[in-house]
Amino acid sequence: MKIFIDSGDTNEIKEAQSMGLIDGVTTNPTLASKSGKPFKQLIMEITEIVDGPISAEVVSITAPEMIKEGEDIATWHKNIVVKIPLIAEGLKAVKHLTEKGIKTNVTLCFNANQALLAAKAGATYISPFVGRLDDIGAEGMQVIRDIRLIYDNYGIDTQILTASARSPMHFLEAARIGSDVITAPWSVLKGLLHHPLTDSGLKKFLADWEKGQAKQ
Repeated sequence: MKIFIDSGDTNEIKEAQSMGLIDGVTTNPTLASKSGKPFKQLIMEITEIVDGPISAEVVSITAPEMIKEGEDIATWHKNIVVKIPLIAEGLKAVKHLTEKGIKTNVTLCFNANQALLAAKAGATYISPFVGRLDDIGAEGMQVIRDIRLIYDNYGIDTQILTASARSPMHFLEAARIGSDVITAPWSVLKGLLHHPLTDSGLKKFLADWEKGQAKQ
């Protein structure tokens, strides 16, 4: 399973990259705004850090505007994936961009029916938001199971990108189900490293080493 970091903070992205953890980056208008940088500048800085897919989202809501914006964004760098919202106008844009050879990430997906439609339109990635589904009392990971089953039934190539992941359990379940990719904030990725037995074991190893050195 490929791992993307969901971030607009280049320091976080550099830290994750230095550990060899990430295969790509996802951003959105909220994350870009928090960075305090012009959008294109932010994306170009990210391309200097990570040599992998980088999702950059359009902010238009009509197909012609999304197409124009997406075609421009795609020229910025070879690794750019144009992120498009899962609305009717968005699917029109996805179809057009796909026919132009531009990769797309269809975002704000909340059920398997939407995911099937996005795949039919030619989406490179589909991003189901599991955390937001959990927030309203649904089981977000069930949507990933449903999409995986449907895509496998019909040999669909669209990659499942589990998004809005908020916990190590989301990460584990995504890997078990066979999600192609997961994207998560740096706080979640860091959390995967921690286990109390790792911490206590390291503490004991170092204490034993110090005792051994003291006897020499």
